[in-house]
Amino acid sequence: MIQYRNKSGNAKEILAQARELRTQVSRTRASAPHLRLIMNDRADLCLAADFDGAHVGQDDLSTESARKIIGPERWLGVSTHNDEQLADADKTSADYIAIGPVFSTPSKANPDPIVGLAGVRRVRQLTRKPLVAIGGVTRENCGSVIEAGADSVAVISDLVEHPAKSAEEFLRILG
Repeated sequence: MIQYRNKSGNAKEILAQARELRTQVSRTRASAPHLRLIMNDRADLCLAADFDGAHVGQDDLSTESARKIIGPERWLGVSTHNDEQLADADKTSADYIAIGPVFSTPSKANPDPIVGLAGVRRVRQLTRKPLVAIGGVTRENCGSVIEAGADSVAVISDLVEHPAKSAEEFLRILG
């Protein structure tokens, strides 16, 4: 999955960038048929850009409101930061649940408290839904996150400098 995130752009700008990303991904569909595009925060723009799903946080539309917008066929994820939020998310129509930050992360100005590997292990017991570990995940620590119970990881900072090389290494480590 590739999640498109733009926390500061207006709707017009976000939609234009998302459509360009959709065009680029469509060109590579033959070599990556399982690649999915997820729109962060904006269920409405998920539809407008013809993305494969949306992801909402605790301060965004509720999971069920987002589901009403995107429908039952598109994927829907929700971010959680503690046991209570995860237990609540497990009762929704979310297809997957993110938990974190697992580690310290430079990509958020005011991050939630770190849950650590112990938090991943604990919340793994609270849901059968796919669990995505977020926050501070790197090539060096991703294996331990999967061992703790996450089904997958979300990465920002460790992909920025050399995206292709870093992504290949992540796939090799986690493959």
